[in-house]
Amino acid sequence: MINKIRAQLVQNASSILRPPMHFIPQVVQKKIMLDSLLLVFKEALEDGDFEFLTDKWLKVEIKDMQLRWFISYQHGRLVIVNKSVQDDVSFSGDLNDLVLIAGRKEDPDTLFFQRRLIIEGDTELGLEVKNLMDSIDFEQLPKPMQILLHQLADFVHKGMSVPNTEHEVIHAYSN
Repeated sequence: MINKIRAQLVQNASSILRPPMHFIPQVVQKKIMLDSLLLVFKEALEDGDFEFLTDKWLKVEIKDMQLRWFISYQHGRLVIVNKSVQDDVSFSGDLNDLVLIAGRKEDPDTLFFQRRLIIEGDTELGLEVKNLMDSIDFEQLPKPMQILLHQLADFVHKGMSVPNTEHEVIHAYSN
């Protein structure tokens, strides 16, 4: 029963979360996104690892949430805008898949080849972004963030791996 509830929550997460997310003002969304990136990539920013993104734009899109942000590195700092700009590379996927990547439950390459993670645009720039994401040392993140990412990704992973037994039962009776 709990597995069925978890599967339903995971399956419907974007439709449950989309309406309240669109009520959050874009300036607040942008602040949360920027603060999160500054925390996650603190060491990479200090080491100058974002210089490859200077005057270039990365679009990050959560397709099923209808959310998108444009990220760049300008004048030695990360910049995020919500309005459309000409992006050089684009990463897009559904909420659950991006949670799995963030929590290290799925490999971005695997999801890319399954066409669940879409990377478009400048291939070299996309590879640099992917390598930067892979270089994140989760042990350097605050413990609460580590726990949250791990538990959320674990919840999604288990919810996505529950077979749809209702469909199987209906299909068995229809034969």
